Amino acid sequence: MLHPTPHQYEHEEPIVELRGVTSGYDGTPVLNNVDLTINRGDFVGLLGPSGSGKSTLLRTILGAVDLFDGEVRVEGKLVEDRRPRIGYVPQLETIDWNFPITVEQVVMLGRTSESRLFPWYRKHDKRTAYEIMERLHIASLAKRHIRDLSGGQQQRVFLARALVSSPHLLLLDEPTLGVDIKTRDEVMHLLDELNHQDVTIIMTTHEINSVAAHLPWVVCLNSGIVASGPPNEVFTPEILKLTYNADIHVTQYQGMTLVTESPHFFGRYDRTNAQETSNEEDIP
Repeated sequence: MLHPTPHQYEHEEPIVELRGVTSGYDGTPVLNNVDLTINRGDFVGLLGPSGSGKSTLLRTILGAVDLFDGEVRVEGKLVEDRRPRIGYVPQLETIDWNFPITVEQVVMLGRTSESRLFPWYRKHDKRTAYEIMERLHIASLAKRHIRDLSGGQQQRVFLARALVSSPHLLLLDEPTLGVDIKTRDEVMHLLDELNHQDVTIIMTTHEINSVAAHLPWVVCLNSGIVASGPPNEVFTPEILKLTYNADIHVTQYQGMTLVTESPHFFGRYDRTNAQETSNEEDIP
């Protein structure tokens, strides 16, 4: 597994700033009083239990949820004043795979925002889309229906759609959800390459050991920010309990801080083995 390194700049330059932000849906707050600064070139993982506000934080940066209090700035501009150039990759499970659309058509959708007056595509748009698809090794799939692709291929399609507008900021909602180990590592290596090409990345994940522990910076959420910093500083039993409302143990392995679980026995087989072990211990 890769270990993305912080992308160092001579002067730290904020690309995302949230100040006193409370946001949510239909009049109900999900995030409360959030203060957060993401600098240009950062690679950040958002962690927390289901319903903690990870996806809501991404959509708050996009300006796609109700903002009840505070302000959100992207590249120094209030998101409500202008549409920032942001690439967004949603969770694959939110996609309607039965919708009749090809890989090329999905990727080209990322160019529609480039021209509000002329919504049709230009030759330059198509050339850019194919350059991105070549880069992500999906150009040969351009005419195929997205439902016929593997999970890893589908993830690359929506990543390509996010990249065709040449964003400075890339938001990804659980990009490794539901894919196998090989695909997960391919996705993370690809994101690492993009980060080293000056793309700031913010991604949500529920995978602490296999993804978050390898990132240079993490933010723990539970309706607000619990803690943020390098994983080795943030992954403590105290912070993880505040984040997940559960006792979570940590251990050190090759210089990394990883979470561990207490053993559980499920099913008749395990209970039988446990009982046999207990009986053997009772024999004098």
